[in-house]
Amino acid sequence: MDIQAIKIDLIHWLTELKDTNTLNQLNAIKESQDWWEIITEEERTSIDEGLAQLDRGEGITHKQVIEKAKEKFKL
Repeated sequence: MDIQAIKIDLIHWLTELKDTNTLNQLNAIKESQDWWEIITEEERTSIDEGLAQLDRGEGITHKQVIEKAKEKFKL
């Protein structure tokens, strides 16, 4: 797909988009805002919890996540 087709596809998708959170995130990208400032409090809390888990050595590798997803969704 060439760049013009991608742009047209994105414009069409954007005109149909109703998710306020996604629209705010796209606007932040356009205005070069820090993404942390536009995500929800729930999203920030989830990220902070994940980082705390990693600090405690409770994380799993990307490879392990992919393997679990393959098993769950039978990919």
